[in-house]
Amino acid sequence: MEKSDPDNENVSRTAFDLTVGMAEEQLGVTVEYRTYTAENYQEKTYDEVALDRARNNMDDFYLLNPDTIQALGEEGKLADLSGLDCAKNLRDVVKTANTVDGKLVAIPQEVVVNGLFVNQDMFDKYHLELPNTPEEFLECCRVFKENGIETPVGANRWWLENFVLAQAYADLYNGDTTEEEIAALNSGEAKYSDYMRPGFEFLQEMIDKGYVDAEKAYVSEAIEGEGPDFLAQKTPIVMAYWGAANADTAYGKPDFQMKVIGFPSKRGQMPVVPLTGYGVSAKAEHMEDTMNVLDVILSDEALKVYTETNKVISPSKNVQVDCIDALKPLNDRVNENVYVLGSNASMKVEQWGNTCNIVRELLNGATVEECLAEFDRLQEESLKE
Repeated sequence: MEKSDPDNENVSRTAFDLTVGMAEEQLGVTVEYRTYTAENYQEKTYDEVALDRARNNMDDFYLLNPDTIQALGEEGKLADLSGLDCAKNLRDVVKTANTVDGKLVAIPQEVVVNGLFVNQDMFDKYHLELPNTPEEFLECCRVFKENGIETPVGANRWWLENFVLAQAYADLYNGDTTEEEIAALNSGEAKYSDYMRPGFEFLQEMIDKGYVDAEKAYVSEAIEGEGPDFLAQKTPIVMAYWGAANADTAYGKPDFQMKVIGFPSKRGQMPVVPLTGYGVSAKAEHMEDTMNVLDVILSDEALKVYTETNKVISPSKNVQVDCIDALKPLNDRVNENVYVLGSNASMKVEQWGNTCNIVRELLNGATVEECLAEFDRLQEESLKE
C-alpha cells in the first residue's frame, strides 16, 4: 500500500487507499505513507522497524502488530484514542485487546481472525468429520497419515501458536471468570505455563507422529512454505487468517471444496483473534490532523467500504460482512462471541509474540518442559515490573 508521494494520484485502490482518499477529500489534507520494505529495511522485520520509528517519534501514526501495540502502549509511546468518535462503535473485543493502562492505544480497520483451512473433499474421501476437539483432530491426522498423506498439517514458523492459544484460553475467554483469571495471572497466583501445557504437549505429539514437519515449518514463511502443497491437495490442513480465503494470491481460488474452521479445543472449534491496529504517536507532530484522519478512515462509512472491498470482519459493531461459504463456519463462531484473543494488552506477559517465539523453539528441538520454563521466566520478569 505504498504511497510515498502525497501529491501523487492514488491509483492502486486498495481498501486502505479508498479510506485514505475519503479522509483526504473530507479534511483537505494529504496523507503520505509507505510500507516498511519501501526503503532500506529489507534486513529488518516489520515489528523491528515499527518499534524503532515509534520510539524515535519519526511518524504521526503506525499500523502495528499485537506485540508492538502492547510494548509501545506500556512505554507510553501511543496516544489515547478513546475520545475519537469512531471508538464509540467498536466491538468489545477490540477494546479489550488494545487497551493498555486504561488507554485505548490502537484501532484496526479489520478484526483479524485465524482459523484452520481444510480440504473438505479430502475429509469426505476418508469419511472424516471436521474436528472439534484436540483428540478428534489427532484422529483425523492419523487417518490421513495411514492413507499415504505424508504431512497432514502444513505449517510455517509463525502460526502454530494458534493451536496453543486456542487450547490455553478456550475456558478463560468463554467462561464467566475472564477478569479474575487474568488478574490471577498478572499477580502470579496462577501460572501461564499451566495454561500453555496442553497446547505444547499437543504440538509435540503432532511433531512426534509426523503430522507436522517441524524442520520445514521452522524455516518456512507464512503461506509460501505450506500453500503450494495445500493447493495441490497434498496436504489437507493449513492455518491462515480470514482474508487469505478471499485473496487470489493465497487460498482464494482452490480447485476443491474448502472450509475454514476454528482450532480444536475442549469447547469445540475455536477462532483465534490477534488484534492489530493503528496507533498514534504520543508526540505526533500533526496530532490534530492525525486524529481527524483516523476518525474518518475508522468511521462506519469508511469501514463499510473497507469491509466490502476486502470481505473481512469490521471492528465496528455496526458494520457486517457477507462472507463466502468457505468462511461461514468460522464466521458463525465469531458471531456467537466464541473465540480466544491471540493478544490481550491487559495481560502483563505479552501473548502473541512470546508464544510464537517459544513455539519456534519447540520446532527447533526444545522440550515441552523447556518451553514452559520460558513462560515461567517471562512471568517472573513481569512480576518485578
